[in-house]
Amino acid sequence: MGGAVRAGRRARRDARLRRHLPHPARDRIQDPGARFDGAGALAGPRADTRADRTGPPVSQIYDNPIGHWVVVVVAMTLLLFVVLTATAYTVWFERVALGRIQRRPGPNRVGPFGLLQLAADGIKLAFKESFVPEKTDKVLYVLAPTIAVGAAFLAWAVIPIGLWGNAQYWIADVNVGILLVFAVSSLNVYAIVIGGYSSNNKYSLLGGLRSAAQLISYEMALGLSLVPTFMIVGSLRLRDIAEYTVHWGPYTGPIPLILLTPIGFVIYIIAAVAETNRAPFDLPEAEQELIGGFLTEYSGLKFVMYYLAEYVNMITVSALAALLFFGGWYLWVIPPVFAFLIKVILFLFLYIWLRGTFPRLRYDMLMRLGWKGLLPLAVANVVVTAIILVAVQG
Repeated sequence: MGGAVRAGRRARRDARLRRHLPHPARDRIQDPGARFDGAGALAGPRADTRADRTGPPVSQIYDNPIGHWVVVVVAMTLLLFVVLTATAYTVWFERVALGRIQRRPGPNRVGPFGLLQLAADGIKLAFKESFVPEKTDKVLYVLAPTIAVGAAFLAWAVIPIGLWGNAQYWIADVNVGILLVFAVSSLNVYAIVIGGYSSNNKYSLLGGLRSAAQLISYEMALGLSLVPTFMIVGSLRLRDIAEYTVHWGPYTGPIPLILLTPIGFVIYIIAAVAETNRAPFDLPEAEQELIGGFLTEYSGLKFVMYYLAEYVNMITVSALAALLFFGGWYLWVIPPVFAFLIKVILFLFLYIWLRGTFPRLRYDMLMRLGWKGLLPLAVANVVVTAIILVAVQG
């Protein structure tokens, strides 16, 4: 009799507790053999009880083959929209900034502050005749701008943008992400050379050959400038580089890697400007010498694709500079995504300032700077960094 009374009291007490305790604690009362971690959260398979009641979790949707591709397509569509929007406003920002630098009014006719000028230019280019010159390789002529814009957008599949709460803003977290970015970006030289060759124009061909020599020359310096960063961090994953932390005395936290590799940063900036064919390294499309370079015979939407690829590449190298040298999305108490955006905008302004300030280099000066200046300096930077790391770690 006494045992039955005690059992009834215990059941009433457990019922009262279940009404006031969170779900893991209720599960512990219902299942005394369940495992819990140190924080009191359920560590066994019963942790999915609420997910079972509300529907399949996101992980189950992602593990499904159809759901996986749906998530990837939606994410890539959103990323494409974000990059296109950023490119459009980069063009507007460049025109306004160049107007201020050159002491002239920028775009101010279409819409408030000229904000609709981009839409007007886009409509104009969309309705322009897109003809194919005679005696050209029509397949290569059409394929070249497609390669350029495709490679420019594909690089963003592995570039992390930042964090927001529990959300992570990137498509793929690849352990060799920076190598994939370099591999995809190197396709740009094929797009330019093929476009110049297939146009059946001597100015286009000269522009394509110049571009091939320029991009190959500066790609080596660009890659070597980042080797010290990889040696310090010990990873090729872009997220690991952005989240790199140090333990210096009382300080433990993220640190901009420019403080550890300042020479590598300078080499990277110069080589990145040359890789994107931006002034003062815009020799492949030098208007005064080659009319329009490899773009001479392109018009309409094909010209827009090349133009779009150039600005997307400019945003890409700016994002990489923020990730590799300035701590990515960490900036005091500013939300991560906005911190990353601020850093990218500052690097874009640096690009625009260089275009409005420095004259174009001669071709021989460009090659001399790449082979006799940046490349030996980048190799020396790698050797010195390796010696310092061995001395410190040994």
